[in-house]
Amino acid sequence: MQELVNKLMAEGLTEQQAYKAIEIIKNFAKDKFPIFGGAIDKLFDKYGPKDEDDIMP
Repeated sequence: MQELVNKLMAEGLTEQQAYKAIEIIKNFAKDKFPIFGGAIDKLFDKYGPKDEDDIMP
């Protein structure tokens, strides 16, 4: 996930914007492919920021 965040940041997004964009993409994919909702959650949870890595204070 960090690689994707870095690529988004290289395109001009802040780290917070990058994580928000990824969250939007995740939700979009779940809406379009509800049968894969659990798999999408697991994928993003596995590679997403951990609770201790929370970017929001």
